[in-house]
Amino acid sequence: MSSPATAHSSSSAGLPASPLPPPAPLPAGTARRRQILAASAAVLALTAAGATGSASAAGPSADHRTAAACDASGFCEDFETQTGTAPSGRWTAGAANCTGNGTATVDSGTAHTGAKSLRIDGKAGYCNHVFVSTPLDEVAGSSSLHVRFWVRHTTALPAAHVTFAAMKDANDNGKDLRMGGQNGALQWNRESDDATLPEQSPVGVSKSLPLPVNEWTCVEFGIEGSTLETKVNGSVVEGLVIDGTPTHDIDRQWLNKPGWRPSLTDLRLGWESYGNGDDTLWYDDIAVGTAPIGC
Repeated sequence: MSSPATAHSSSSAGLPASPLPPPAPLPAGTARRRQILAASAAVLALTAAGATGSASAAGPSADHRTAAACDASGFCEDFETQTGTAPSGRWTAGAANCTGNGTATVDSGTAHTGAKSLRIDGKAGYCNHVFVSTPLDEVAGSSSLHVRFWVRHTTALPAAHVTFAAMKDANDNGKDLRMGGQNGALQWNRESDDATLPEQSPVGVSKSLPLPVNEWTCVEFGIEGSTLETKVNGSVVEGLVIDGTPTHDIDRQWLNKPGWRPSLTDLRLGWESYGNGDDTLWYDDIAVGTAPIGC
């Protein structure tokens, strides 16, 4: 687990008489990061303003949108064909190493679209973790993986490290690539060396953002070879981008490990807390493919 935000991680009108010389080129990655910074600022502004139309168990609202079309290169899941409360079909509920009191059920009371979703009742403490897993057979061997899901949760991300999505990386001895939060903001974590994206310094954390509570939020990420880009509600989050150019407070720590190029074999959605932090989450309208999916 990473260090708290109080310390930097060890581990971003007339023409002139003669033509002017062209401007010096920007350092690699700078223009891209400026674009990401602008997009991230827009997301933060929307988050601060608050959502005006979140869906609830009582019924749909302005936020209750139809999910983007499914990518034929992968699969989609809206849980509408689930016939019981235990996840079935391509999904298997479980917990590695030890089992506690976390639960995973198909819920007919809350949904982003349709009438059903996946509900996770996550509890604090590692052994209370629970995930619902599916293999990524449809995209196995591809250098591109894009995942989109809608998530709704009830408790703000804690200061402690938590995970709500994980994937086994065959190119990293089966260790997990994990998406979750720390210091109240979204982050990626690599199990094999505990590297975080962004770095868990105050500046690094500020370049991510919280996961809004009590509203449906679209989370999408794309992995293309050794790059990674993460979007929340359609906007790129600056602190959750790996572009191959090490940037202090963002991906420098991550890129200290050479040759990172994940080959991901499964997708697990749930809750795992390495300290304190209970949460109840719903997942719906999951889509996986080899090209960007959108919200």
